[in-house]
Amino acid sequence: MSNVGQQMFSGALSGLATTVCLQPFDLLKTRMQQGDGKLNAQRNTLIIGTARDIIKQNGILGLWRGTTASLMRNVPGVALYMTSLTQLRTVMATSPYFAIVRVHTQNSKSSSVLPTLTNGGNLLAGATTRVGVGFLLNPFSVLKARYESNMYAYQSLTGAFVSIARQGPSELLRGFLASSLRDAPYAGLFIVFYEGIKRETYAIFPTTSNAHSAAIHSISAASAGAIATLATHPFDVIKTKIQVRSEDRYHGLMRTIKTIWKQRGVVGYFDGATLRMSRKVLSSAIGWAVYEGYLIFART
Repeated sequence: MSNVGQQMFSGALSGLATTVCLQPFDLLKTRMQQGDGKLNAQRNTLIIGTARDIIKQNGILGLWRGTTASLMRNVPGVALYMTSLTQLRTVMATSPYFAIVRVHTQNSKSSSVLPTLTNGGNLLAGATTRVGVGFLLNPFSVLKARYESNMYAYQSLTGAFVSIARQGPSELLRGFLASSLRDAPYAGLFIVFYEGIKRETYAIFPTTSNAHSAAIHSISAASAGAIATLATHPFDVIKTKIQVRSEDRYHGLMRTIKTIWKQRGVVGYFDGATLRMSRKVLSSAIGWAVYEGYLIFART
């Protein structure tokens, strides 16, 4: 299998693993963010109550509603993102503006298979790749958000997609600006912190074990995911509102920002933050361990 083929397969495997394992976090986050108006309940009580209502109505499998839509978005999305990111970083690594000279040691063969860039290079590569892939797959992001919501009576994914597509390109790209404002800094910050934490961890705990490497990748990715998630969460709330709500006050980025501020104040921009934080930490840990772990395995 070619390098690109290995990267695509590894990315798809990563997307499959994280989606199936963590769909309940996405479902609950969407349900918490879709509301309109003030929330008076305690946050933890609201999460538990929402989960209990879903289980009561649809059984435990109800927490995995929208998994197929998520797989349609995440499997090709993660595969494209990780492959494109690796390829872009490979090209950028040939430039003296972005490259870092890598010192090869006896431990380096099991540490990472990814190109090494400066922080600026990592920031640019992560942001550019994430926005590009996000544009291509935004229709599936809209489909995913609405299928996870309980505000639409969709009977099938096909029917849901046809219903959205009939409303025109603007509906298929709904929320893309908010998604970009979330994804560009998230991806850039994530790569910067992921590579930085991983590099420092290897310097302190050098290893020749693939299992040890996978653990370091998981810890580094989880830490980077937590930092990047907290910094960009407000735009995730805004994106969900735009994609799910049909009222005029949620049409457009600035109008949605004003509506949330008027109704909830600053706390409104952090609805579902605990769930997204948990989901991102776990998905980063699982996803990057699977991605780099498979490439290390394929290389040996």
